Parts: sequence; structure tokens; C-alpha cells
Amino acid sequence: MLENIDLQQVLVLDIETVPQYPSFEELPADFQELWEQKTRFQRKDGESPSDFYARGGILAEFGKIICISVGIFSKKTKNISLRVKSFYGDEEKVVLQSFIALLKTQANSLILCAHNGKEFDFPYLCRRILINELPIPVQLNLHGKKPWEIMHLDTMDLWKFGDFKNYTSLKLLAAVFNIPSPKDDIDGSMVNGVYWKENDLERIRTYCEKDVITTARILLRFKSLPILSDEDITLVK
Repeated sequence: MLENIDLQQVLVLDIETVPQYPSFEELPADFQELWEQKTRFQRKDGESPSDFYARGGILAEFGKIICISVGIFSKKTKNISLRVKSFYGDEEKVVLQSFIALLKTQANSLILCAHNGKEFDFPYLCRRILINELPIPVQLNLHGKKPWEIMHLDTMDLWKFGDFKNYTSLKLLAAVFNIPSPKDDIDGSMVNGVYWKENDLERIRTYCEKDVITTARILLRFKSLPILSDEDITLVK
């Protein structure tokens, strides 16, 4: 698979998101009502809007991005390597500006890759970029593009092989490929608590980078290439 994809033109990414406020009660009154309306059919019987607000980070209208980790492949010798860098912090606009600045240094033909990126990471990024009054980078902007002009890869979408009912988590796909799990410390459901209760952005950054590394390793398996060893990975501060 993906024989024609040049890995050096691929940027692997992952984002971590949280609700914009520590609790439902701290939401402005109009947004409390909007949250109740938006999640009415998602909440279980007896589950209040306040109870459900812990999942506020999954909706771009109510969440914010606190970390974007990226991985860029290189091949100076026979071995493929990966450089990983993160943009993270409490100020979402600053995080987004740093990410956009990186994309500006890359070719317009850069291929963006994420696990479930087409349904989550890519649209979420675009929505939050617009909300923060920033320009959508050309690599993310789909307006007016034909399907074959969209330079996005999604490892979950690749694994579907046309089966649109199928959802496979990154953790499961890593397991079936015998790749170390990125969820050895926290998982996505814990990010909200680690951020708002523990104020531990470094822990979240590490988790986000592990997801990028795992996605990169899975992409290599799709290309029938050996997975990256730890020695082939450089974390850039």
C-alpha cells in the first residue's frame, strides 16, 4: 500500500483537546443552554449536561486545543528516522500560531497524516483556527479542492478498506501490528482531568507525542516497511 507516498513529504500529527472551562457551572449562561441543546441526544438517560461536560473537549465549539504534536520523517541514510516536536500551552491561539508557522515553512503539497484525522483532528483544527481569527493553512484548507487534490492521510480510514462501519482505535491497531501502546500512562478520557485538576501539560505533551510516534509506525506498516526503533526517533524541544 501507499507505494507512491514519499514519507519525507508526510507530517504526522495529533492534537489534545479539553473543555474551555474547568466545569459546566463556569460556562457562560448562554453556552450552558447551547451545550444542553447540542448534547441532548448524546447524553445517556439521567445524565445531566453538567455530568456530560467532562467530554466538552471533543466538540470544537466548546473545547480548545492545548497540544499539537507533529512528526516529520527523514531518510539521510538507509534508515528512516522521525523528528517529533510539540506546540502546547494554555493559550490556544499561541499554540495554533506556532503550528501554522511550521506549516508555512513546508511545501503546499505536504501530506498531513493522523489517526481518525479526517473526522476529528483536521476539522477540529480548522474550526479552532477560524474561531481564533487565524488563516487556515493551505495544507488544511479543503475549499474548492477535488477529492484527489486533498493531501490528507488517515490511518484509521486506511484500515477500513472501504468498510465505513468499522472504527478501530489507535491502541487496538497498534496491538494487532505488535507496536508498543501509546496508552501506557494516560488515554484520551483522562486528558481533561490531567489538565484541569493536575495542571500537568508536560504529561499531556508526552502522551500526544506517543500517539504521533505510534501513528508513524503504523503508517510504515501500511508501506510494508520496518517500524521505527526508539533510536530512530528524536524529540525536539
